Amino acid sequence: MLKSMTAFGRGEYELNNKLFTIEIKSLNNRYKDIIIKSSKMLQPIEEEIKGQVSSGVKRGRIELSIQIENKGDEPDYAVDLNIPMVKTYLNIFKQLKNDFGLDDTITAEFISQKKDVISMRPKDVDLEEIGSGIQEALSQALEVLVAMRLQEGKAIEADFQKRLSFIEKQVDIIENRAPVVIEEYKQKLKDRIEKLAQDIELDETRLAQEVAIFAGRCDITEEIVRTKSHLNQFRQYIELDDSVGRRLDFLTQEMNREINTISSKASDASISATAVEIKAELEKLREQVQNIE
Repeated sequence: MLKSMTAFGRGEYELNNKLFTIEIKSLNNRYKDIIIKSSKMLQPIEEEIKGQVSSGVKRGRIELSIQIENKGDEPDYAVDLNIPMVKTYLNIFKQLKNDFGLDDTITAEFISQKKDVISMRPKDVDLEEIGSGIQEALSQALEVLVAMRLQEGKAIEADFQKRLSFIEKQVDIIENRAPVVIEEYKQKLKDRIEKLAQDIELDETRLAQEVAIFAGRCDITEEIVRTKSHLNQFRQYIELDDSVGRRLDFLTQEMNREINTISSKASDASISATAVEIKAELEKLREQVQNIE
């Protein structure tokens, strides 16, 4: 089944007083590009996270946001006192007192306000525990994301089927018109010759040769056959449970090439007009293909 590349998913999981919240957004992209927005402490397990995302998404730009909220009373950060820095400040204050006769009243609050005296750092985390929480929240988010991709994929498939049927009908019109073009050319050529040379007997053999040359030059049988084959392939691909966006894009380009050839070879205004209608529909088809994984 078709999957759209545009979707959104969210998952939450609580483990050991920590709430893991993951939001995942996928956008159109020619390749697979996974972007993780999280704290530096998760860098050691980023590849594992990307691997889990890759199991559910084959193509597209994936933006992943990871939030970890502490639900308990214990803070996430450790507060440390920089003893060597305190001693350095005290020595400086002592020197200022001795050299300049300054007041030596120094409070703990005053010292604590000095730069680098008190530092905060994230507490060491259990990456195995963190990884388990992320895995569960990410599984939920991916499930929602994939479901949305499939739902949108169904709508796109319905649009594909409608456009493919329209193109197929137009190709049938061209196929039915092609033999008539030859007969019309033959009749026009015959009428022109008879008008210009009323007293000269018409050479049927020569006329047949000219018609045969014209028919060979504007023969579009191969292009019609290939276009119909591409339409059948397109329908087969959209039934596959696989990433088919690139293949569908290639087929639309090939069909467009065949229709351009038909329009230039046919030497008929009606066929050219029908070809323009097909090309317009192919462009709409190709725009939709860009949304497919």
